[in-house]
Amino acid sequence: MNQPAAKPAWYNRIGLIWQIIIGMVIGIIIGQFIPSAAPTVGILGSLFVGALKAVAPFLVFILVTAAIAQHNEGAQTHMRPILLLYLIGTFGAAVIAVAASFMYPTTLTLVAAPETNLAPPSGIAEVLKNVLMSLVSNPISALSSGNYIGILAWALMLGFALRNANEVTHTIIGDLASAVSMIVRGVIRFAPLGIMGLVAVTVEETGFKRMAQEYGHLILVLLGCMGLVAFVFNPLIVWWKIRRDPYPLVLICLRESGIPAFFTRSSAANIPVNMALAKKLGLHEDTYAMSIPLGATINMAGAAITITVLALAAAHTQGIHVDFGMALLLSLVATVSACGASGVAGGSLLLIPVACSLFNIPNDVAMQVVGVGFVIGVIQDSAETALNSSTDVLFTAAADLGAQRKGKGLN
Repeated sequence: MNQPAAKPAWYNRIGLIWQIIIGMVIGIIIGQFIPSAAPTVGILGSLFVGALKAVAPFLVFILVTAAIAQHNEGAQTHMRPILLLYLIGTFGAAVIAVAASFMYPTTLTLVAAPETNLAPPSGIAEVLKNVLMSLVSNPISALSSGNYIGILAWALMLGFALRNANEVTHTIIGDLASAVSMIVRGVIRFAPLGIMGLVAVTVEETGFKRMAQEYGHLILVLLGCMGLVAFVFNPLIVWWKIRRDPYPLVLICLRESGIPAFFTRSSAANIPVNMALAKKLGLHEDTYAMSIPLGATINMAGAAITITVLALAAAHTQGIHVDFGMALLLSLVATVSACGASGVAGGSLLLIPVACSLFNIPNDVAMQVVGVGFVIGVIQDSAETALNSSTDVLFTAAADLGAQRKGKGLN
């Protein structure tokens, strides 16, 4: 009877990250050498992402409500510095994307836009309107549709309303939060199988050769900007907050949050992963219970890079000269637009026409650029989501550790 337990015990000793890497390797082998099996194995990936997306809205609602309702008046949540880091990170990413696009200008062979039932917003005003309307969305509708702005708004209101509830109510809320967290941990244990399925399908559909040849220059500019933000700009921000070597923290966040996000391609689906990582790092639950879901909604450095690079590629393709003033305005527009991007795969692409409108680029041309985005989306959107999601935890940890440093009287 002891024999069946030996394999799970051995498997668990490997560690989740190594299990994910093993799953990735198996997925690559299946996609490259057994392509007929990829769709079947891909079901595991679909189930994993579906489970994360299903549990994430309820997890956010319960944890944020519990954090607010049970918040100790003397405790610090550090939300203000985290919001500042989110803003600096997103705007800085847009500026880096502008500089890279000027240094390595991209022109495109435009393709027909893919058929979609989604319409891009007509401008910044519509983006802001959509955000405000999301705030007052029906709570049941917000939970069912994954409207995280609405979920956060209702969770905050309910949490504040329950601040003065009796101890029994607070205990029930805490127990419910613990139960949902336990469910999430169970889902995350299936990450290696899920990522194996996602990788198998990706490799089978695109292949390494095609990914390397098509739109190579554009992909290199996008990935170069994202890499510069991930390995240079973000570490500088973190060093500014914690005043010590930022790279151990940066690499942990990229490894344990960025890798899963790369394959799920959804900041929303990666919320449970980030919650688990924040707990592992020993961060304050009152802080990360709010900052992680909020970051999945508004902390979109990768989206700002995508919007900026593709908008300037459209301008270069059309022969439009962009001066410094327009480039700075584009950075601001990309920052605001990125904050309104959906936390799902391809969520930033439909905001490209907003940025293109700055240069009076016709909407049909802008939508062809969106089509280019979908063509390279396998790589672009994966890297974008990895940057976005890992930065949510990174900046939360930086603000938390920075507050601890100041609390100890360090300069």
